[in-house]
Amino acid sequence: MPTPAEPLTGSPAGRSRRRDPGAEPVSYDFRRPIQLSREHQRILEVGFDGFARQAATVFTSALRSVCQLSLTRIDQRTYAEYVDSLAASTYLTLFTTDPMPGRGVLDLPLSAVMSCIDHMLGGPGDAQQPQRPLTEIESGVIRGLVERLLSEMRYSLAGIVALDPAVTGVEYSPQFAQVAGVADVMIVIELELRIDERPHRMTVCLPFSGLHPHLISAAAPAPVSTRERAQRAASAALLGESFQDVPVDVQVRFRSTPVGHDALAGLVVGDVLRLTHPASAPLDVTVDEQVFGHATAGTHGNRLAALIVSTSSPAASPAAHPAAHQELS
Repeated sequence: MPTPAEPLTGSPAGRSRRRDPGAEPVSYDFRRPIQLSREHQRILEVGFDGFARQAATVFTSALRSVCQLSLTRIDQRTYAEYVDSLAASTYLTLFTTDPMPGRGVLDLPLSAVMSCIDHMLGGPGDAQQPQRPLTEIESGVIRGLVERLLSEMRYSLAGIVALDPAVTGVEYSPQFAQVAGVADVMIVIELELRIDERPHRMTVCLPFSGLHPHLISAAAPAPVSTRERAQRAASAALLGESFQDVPVDVQVRFRSTPVGHDALAGLVVGDVLRLTHPASAPLDVTVDEQVFGHATAGTHGNRLAALIVSTSSPAASPAAHPAAHQELS
């Protein structure tokens, strides 16, 4: 079980909090194991980092004021947990997630939406904004901005899924946004929007079941073309040929003879040490202390040599190489 000193975490949020020694421990629900792997989370981070950069440009150009948008976390939650995390009154844009089944949600706080409308209509975009549903004119103004944001999302997630989002409706109360079942698993992307240095929490909610197959495909190795396969085969063949020419140290030696410590300590010049290697047995051929063949001692011209009589490889048997010699090291 988690302890305050060492929290047991199973989510990206828990891992990020674990790096902060002053953060509170996060509970792990064993009834709902984490399904979003670290690799898939990284793929989403790359996509939504790009979305944050492009969306910041959209906000800045539309509001004619310096705006910043940054990714803060990517988490896996049930839809009920996501709805509970939203304000009682907010601006929820529902959109299709074709070719994925289900729908997605883009949430902007009403204070941020009102500030955006104020800026786009030539106002100062004060911090104090009314908390009410938008009028028809205000809805038309903000809808264009939201559609531009969804267009940037389509571009940023092109490497994961060919998303084609289209606005299907707007809700001001999260309880009325019936996008998924209360227990359905969703991927929640939290971003921080700064308008005139005032922070606002912005979220994107996507269905996990529809997104997961595309994350698996995005994480899979890219298909190899015929030309790439031919190049890899040629490289492997060249590597195999090169290994045949790599020099190695080969030793031809007698079998080891165990000698007691007393006998070894008492050796003097002229003593004879009896070897346990039979006179009729071949010598061992070794590389790095590994015996891979046997040979008999002989000469090759005016040099000592060893005639290979057996190997561990059938292809290199004495019948195949009757004249094979190895010089004694």
